[in-house]
Amino acid sequence: MHRFYVDKDQIKENIITIKGQDVNHIKNVLRMKSGDKIIICDGQGKDCYCIIDRVCDDVVIATIDKVKDTGTELPLKITLFQGLPKSDKMELIIQKAVELGVYEIVPVMMARSIVKYNDVKKEAKKLQRWQAISESAAKQSGRGIIPKVLPVMSFKDAISYAKGMDWTVMPYENAKGIKDTRDSLERLEGCKTGAVIIGPEGGYDKSEVEFAKDKDILPISLGRRILRTETAGLALLSMIMLYLEE
Repeated sequence: MHRFYVDKDQIKENIITIKGQDVNHIKNVLRMKSGDKIIICDGQGKDCYCIIDRVCDDVVIATIDKVKDTGTELPLKITLFQGLPKSDKMELIIQKAVELGVYEIVPVMMARSIVKYNDVKKEAKKLQRWQAISESAAKQSGRGIIPKVLPVMSFKDAISYAKGMDWTVMPYENAKGIKDTRDSLERLEGCKTGAVIIGPEGGYDKSEVEFAKDKDILPISLGRRILRTETAGLALLSMIMLYLEE
C-alpha cells in the first residue's frame, strides 16, 4: 500500500485529513478514490491502515481501520554529523542514511569542507531540498518517522551537540585497530541516543581531531582501507543496524 505522513493534529479520533502536495499525488498521479486503502504514518512510529472516504480538491479524508507499530525503527536514535561534501554527494548520503535507520542528519562545516554556505536564502533552499529527499527515502523504506535534516553547524557546535548523546564515534583514517570499533559497538546496548561524526573530502584537520579528543570523543577505525566521505558513514550505519536490528 502507498504510504503518507501527517502531523498529529491531522488525526482526529478515527479520521485523518491529508493536506498539501500529497493530495495532488493521491488524486492526479495515483488516481485513488473512495474505498482505496492507504497507510498513513503519524511520524512517531505508528502506522494507521486507512480507507479513503473522500478525495476533494484540497484535502483527502480517510477513516482509520487499524493502527500498528511501524516496527522499522532502531532502538537507538542515531544522529549523523556529516562533514559537508561537494557536488550532490550530500543528497546520496541523506537518502541512504535514512534507508539505514538514521534518526536525524546534521550537515557540518569543517575546516576542509570545500562547499561553503554563506547565503541564508541558498542554505534554506538547500535544506528544503535535503528534507524532501529524507521524506522520499522514508516513504520508500517504510520508516515510521521522517528524519530531520538540521541546519548547517560548525564543527565545535556539532561536537557540543554530540557530547549530549549516550554514544559517540568518530571514524578517522589514521586511527588504528578495528578491535576498538568492535568494542564501541558492544557499548551500544542500553543506549538511547548515538552520534556518528564523518569528515568531508580530505578528512579532518588535525586541530579538529585534537578538539574532539579533548572532549573525550576518540577516533575509531573502519578498517585498513580509506573510505570516501559518502561511504564511511553508510558503512558504519550498516554495522550499527546489523548489531541492533531485532
